[in-house]
Amino acid sequence: MKYRKLGSSDLSVSAVGFGLWTVSTGWWGIDDEDYGVGLIRRAYERGVTFFDTADTYGKGKGERMLARALGHVREKIVIATKFGYNYSEERQGQRELPQDFSPDYVRFAVDESLRRLNTDYIDVYQLHNPRMWAIQSDELFHTLEDLRDVGKIRHYGVALGPAIGWEEEGLAAMRGRSIDSLQIIYNVLEQKPGDRFLATANQEQVGVLVRVPHSSGLLEGKFTPETTFPPTDHRSHRPREWLIDGLKKVDQLSFLVEGKGRTIGQAAIQFVLNDASVASVLPNIYDAEQLDEFVTATDTAPLDEDEMARIADLYRENFHLCQPAEVQAVES
Repeated sequence: MKYRKLGSSDLSVSAVGFGLWTVSTGWWGIDDEDYGVGLIRRAYERGVTFFDTADTYGKGKGERMLARALGHVREKIVIATKFGYNYSEERQGQRELPQDFSPDYVRFAVDESLRRLNTDYIDVYQLHNPRMWAIQSDELFHTLEDLRDVGKIRHYGVALGPAIGWEEEGLAAMRGRSIDSLQIIYNVLEQKPGDRFLATANQEQVGVLVRVPHSSGLLEGKFTPETTFPPTDHRSHRPREWLIDGLKKVDQLSFLVEGKGRTIGQAAIQFVLNDASVASVLPNIYDAEQLDEFVTATDTAPLDEDEMARIADLYRENFHLCQPAEVQAVES
């Protein structure tokens, strides 16, 4: 495992992190807490030190799982969690929950997260999918500064979503606020507006956290045209064209694998890590075999200039397909 500095902060994080999204929400077909805790512990044993969750993941389940799995090594890991959703209401399908970034709610939310995490500080506290009105709230950021001053949080950042986009919010947060991290969706198949975020992050010394590096599984090398998803997996709601056209694109990336000593899943991670502003990549992890593959991605050869140029050419031509280049990926 390699380790990287998070922007201009004093935090060092594993280049491959573990996002608790897959093991705590039930949206990926995993609903076994003991199984998830085992994966988290295995990740730590394999060198992962950065763990990302949110108070909304299973209504606090992700935070409780992390405390259960790694509470005994709290000082050796970096914990990032998110806030801003009032999840006291029941979610209807994939409908977004109401947001609350008021000072009172933020103070309540951080204390609740600290309790569930069984810790007295959070390393990275992230606004969860904030709209522009939240980015522009001086009151909100004064509250975060107060929380940092009293030691409840060490750093704060912004996690953009729930889909690809959010360019205005991301750029405003990096340029107008003293954030240490920006979490985005970015991968070989979905590069905009991530490429602009990366350029600005380098200028502003903001550490970038990248989720969905495998384009919701397309770049994991496991899907076929016959792949189906169980009803509990949110990808079951996507149009069939997402899978078929995605596989056509992935077929054109064989040059990243053949004779290179890396899988397509590892190449996808190396693509993201090619940018120096990226501190950690958060692949979706479902099982021990996949975990082992992803955490060893940094042991494989980085993508060279020729490989990056070929990817850029393919992306520019939309992999020689006709539909728009960006397919909206719904991730939280």
